[in-house]
Formats: sequence, structure tokens, C-alpha cells
Amino acid sequence: MTYVMAIDQGTTSSRAIIFDGEMQIVATAQQEFPQHYPQSGWVEHDPADLWETTLTVCRGALDKAGISAGDVTAIGITNQRETVVVWDKKTGEPVHNAIVWQDRRTADICEALKAEGAEETVIEKTGLLLDPYFSGTKLKWILDNVNGARERAERGELLFGTVDSFLIWKLTGGKSHVTDATNACRTLLYDSFNGRWSSTMCEMLDIPMGMLPEVRDCAGEFGVTEPDLLGAGIPILGVAGDQQAATIGQACFEPGMMKSTYGTGCFALLNTGTTPVRSQHRLLTTVAYQLNGQRTYALEGSIFIAGAVVQWLRDGLGIIDSASETQALAEAADPGQEVILVPAFVGLGAPYWNAECRGAIYGLTRGSGPKELSKAALQSVGFQTRDLMDAARQDWQSEGGEATLRVDGGMSASDWTMQFLSDILGAKVDRPQVLETTALGVAWLAGMQAGVYPDQAGFAETWRLDRTFDPEMGQSERNRLYGRWKSAVEATLSYP
Repeated sequence: MTYVMAIDQGTTSSRAIIFDGEMQIVATAQQEFPQHYPQSGWVEHDPADLWETTLTVCRGALDKAGISAGDVTAIGITNQRETVVVWDKKTGEPVHNAIVWQDRRTADICEALKAEGAEETVIEKTGLLLDPYFSGTKLKWILDNVNGARERAERGELLFGTVDSFLIWKLTGGKSHVTDATNACRTLLYDSFNGRWSSTMCEMLDIPMGMLPEVRDCAGEFGVTEPDLLGAGIPILGVAGDQQAATIGQACFEPGMMKSTYGTGCFALLNTGTTPVRSQHRLLTTVAYQLNGQRTYALEGSIFIAGAVVQWLRDGLGIIDSASETQALAEAADPGQEVILVPAFVGLGAPYWNAECRGAIYGLTRGSGPKELSKAALQSVGFQTRDLMDAARQDWQSEGGEATLRVDGGMSASDWTMQFLSDILGAKVDRPQVLETTALGVAWLAGMQAGVYPDQAGFAETWRLDRTFDPEMGQSERNRLYGRWKSAVEATLSYP
């Protein structure tokens, strides 16, 4: 039997999934870890938690599958993107907690650079925007604020990496300091159009280039795990940031294909082929995947709060005990109330890119309660996706294409949410049989590189539809509801 392990290191938990030779799931192990909020708008992880939970779930998945590390042909790694770790080159000891992609502490740095007119250079070199979301300003903050960090970095004593790089370094016993193109292109330090670290961006942010990992294809040689960690050395042969991994797992290999993943946030990627498309609507130009040295590009829209809004109902307000309750509550909500929730808890992402605004609720009445708030929370995900889809359609149609939408992630299991998504988009929404598309994407990369899984065309043929959601809402009602959302967003953005 052939087995491939996918490590999925996410924002709130680490998972390991064992796939068999037919790319079917054999076993899964998952473990949550604490979130740290030192100040309002700051979000951190303890790197030790990322490493220890990853190691624990890898061992757990092997145990559940009833196999040993020697039975695993390859490992693929997918990870929360943009999150920054800086560690000692010799000891592996982090100099600071990991600063998470949601963290907004570098908003002032971004605003100062914008005031200097730097954003056009950023767009030209990286395809990204000047926003605290990306890794570069987080790395700058660590170097500027951790005692002695900048001096140590300039002496070559410290390494920088996104979470994939940190895990690979740990798994290989410090032998591999590497990343892949999909993670590199999210750092604000990488020239996505020429495929190399940008000296211009490193100078702008005052980053020593010696800290940066080597960038490789998504499928390639990333090192071999230390035998004493899992019981045998396993080659790491596939790496992709979580949203690009989901794009691959959804087999969105043709220009015009679009996927939307609903996890903590929501991220929609539209494949634009081998030619990058510069957005006119503040979407990101990013690397979708890189195979055999060939970059395929995507337009990406990022929503910071999707599944996290349901976590807020549970943990912040305490009005639900589990996320699964929200669908029944939404279905039972008073249809006469139209509560709008703008979940700008850490600002708004695409196409607004406002780091300073905060969440708001509109349309509350004395009768508003858990049912109406649950409905508003789920609808906010559909409304935000519509923002992204409209922007992507406009950018892509100028290139002569039309997008088709495939969905995945935890929230895509909710029929009510996906039906509302189809209604508010006025488009078909395809949900696959396998919702674990992020893990599947990197499992395929690793297995394909190892020669045990099919090529792109063969993998695309394995994609299977679970259900298509067709729009049932009339155009006038769709426009009216979306108009209310746009008004709510405008009010939120204008609030002092």
C-alpha cells in the first residue's frame, strides 16, 4: 500500500491526514492550540505550539491509520500564510511569538509608506498591497522591537520563515531552510513576476536578505524528516500555502476557474493562467502554483472574517454552543427583520483594504436575538464573497473570461449558507465530495512528485461533485439585499 501524509497547519489547529494510493482519506488527527491577543488588533501564536501540535498530530494520524512512518512515501505541507516566525539559526529558538496574518499592529508602518508613495512600487514588484496582512511589515516590526534582533539578523544569526519554513526546518533538524513560491509571494518581499526575492522590497522594509529561505516549486525536494521524530525519515515533496493548496485540491487548473475557501477567513482565487492580471479593483495578483519552474497566476480576494464570525457568536457572545447550531437558528430567524452584520473585527480586506475600521451591526430591533444574529453572521460571508466575485469578474472579463465557483472549507458544509451564497451571487456554486481540499492539494503535490499520484490532467479527472447550488432568489431581491449590505459597509467605513 502507498500512503501520503498531508500536514495542514492552520490558524486555530494543526492537522495531519493520511491519504492512500487512491487519494482517499485513511486517518485524521487534529489538535487546537491557544490564540494570544496581547493588545487590541494583535494576534500571536507560540511557535512551540505550532511545532508540538504538528508533531503530535503526525504521530496520531500514523497511529490511527495503523501504519508506521516507513509506510509513508511522502509528506506534503500546507499552512496558514503570512504568519511570521523568526528563530535562531543554531538553536531553533524563536525570538518572539509568531505574528499571525490577522494581526494589525503594523498599520502605522503601512500608512507611513503609503504617505511616501511606496504602494505603487509594492504593487509593481509583488502584486500585493501595502497592508498589515502581509509578512514583510510583521518581520520589520520584530527586527525593530525585539531587543537585539536586528543586530543578530544582520550578523546572520537569525532566520525568517512563514510557518511552512519553520516546520520544515524543525522536521529536518535544521538542514532545510526553504519555502515554496506560493508562500514566498505573500511576504511582500518576493518579486512574483520574476520569481526571486526583491532587493527593492527588502531595502524598503530594511530586511537583511540573508534571513530569507530558498524558494522552490510547489512540488520538489524540501528535505527529509529526522528519523527519530516519526520513526523513519520521510521525504517532504510538496508545499503550498493553504489557499493555493485548496485551489490545487479543487483542480482549478484552467484559466477562469475560481475557488472560495471558508475557514477562519474566506479566500477566493481566480486562475488567470501563466500571465499575471493586474487588478483594477484592489484584488491581489498572486502565484496560484509553480510546477517545473512555470508560474501560474491568480487574482485573489481575501476576507479576514468568515468562520471566525461564528466562533465569535460562540466564544464572544456565548449565544451558541457549537457552530453547527447556526444553520437551524438562521432558518428560524424572523423574516421580517433584516439585521446586517459587518464583521470588520480586524478591519476589512478586499476590495476595501481598510485596517482601521471595526465591526458593526445594523437593523437591530427589540426582537432581535440569537436567531437573527446567526442569520446575519452567515449572510455576511455571502455578502463579502459577492464583493470579491464582482471585483474578480470585472478584472477577468476585461481579459475575456468568465469565472465558475467551487467552494470548500468548514462553512461550505452548511446547505443554508451555500444556498444564500448562490442566491446573492446569482451564480451556480459547486461543492465537491471531498471538502478537505487544502490537505488533498498538498497530498497530490507530494504524491505526484513521488510518482505515485497522477499528473495534473489525471488529478483533475478525479474531482467529484457533491452538489450544485442554483440561485433561487430573484434579481430585484438580490439587488435590494446587496444594496443594504453596501450601505452598511459604507457606514462602517465612515464611522470615526
